[in-house]
Amino acid sequence: MESLAWIVGSGVLMSALALVGSLTLVLPERILQRILLPLVSFAAGSLIGGALFHMLPAAVGASDDPVAPFIWVGAGFLTFFTLEQYLHYHHCHRAALACKQPLTYLVLLGDGLHNLLGGLAVGATFLVDIRLGVTTWLAAAAHEVPQELGDFGVLVHGGWEKRTALLMNVLSASTFLLGGILAWLAASRIDVSFLVPFAAGNFLYIGASDLVPEVTHTERAGRLENLLALTLGLGGLLAIRFALPPTG
Repeated sequence: MESLAWIVGSGVLMSALALVGSLTLVLPERILQRILLPLVSFAAGSLIGGALFHMLPAAVGASDDPVAPFIWVGAGFLTFFTLEQYLHYHHCHRAALACKQPLTYLVLLGDGLHNLLGGLAVGATFLVDIRLGVTTWLAAAAHEVPQELGDFGVLVHGGWEKRTALLMNVLSASTFLLGGILAWLAASRIDVSFLVPFAAGNFLYIGASDLVPEVTHTERAGRLENLLALTLGLGGLLAIRFALPPTG
């Protein structure tokens, strides 16, 4: 039951992070533009670092087949590529006017599916090892901050009332908790450890294919701080690996 408590707690906190989108209502556009790309860079480093330094070593160490974990990494990568291709969905990590999204409902649908799959994967890491689960959640949470800032801005810019946009953002984030609970329920019937390398593929795709291009297509003036932020994300996850090694 300890793992369930961690899963529920992490899911509630992830849903609460959706409230960060309301900062777009009080922060000046100039400040938003200043902080978003460094946040995106930090999130990219955190996701990639979480995959490389935590999830992949745990998956390889727990598997008798040296190839199987990497097959699931590929499956996780392909799943999120497919999600973006067929939903024409792309996270918005810039201020609302700088983002060209399709339909606002499509943004919410894609975000809900993304969080459901993320909750399944992160929930599985808590079942494997609590420390691994905490680290994986931290990496995923780093991504949520710039994502929610951008998505909330897009919904408001698309004509939604501010309260409604905030509520729908929180509801779409709540599927993370649903995914975590489903992983916990499934663990009594099947071995869900394959979701750990699946999550690593998810993190690698979002970090390298979704976030990094957002940063590289920016003005030259901010490139050094973006590089430092990405390095900080990678270095922070590596430091956590040495400071808090998995207990399993």
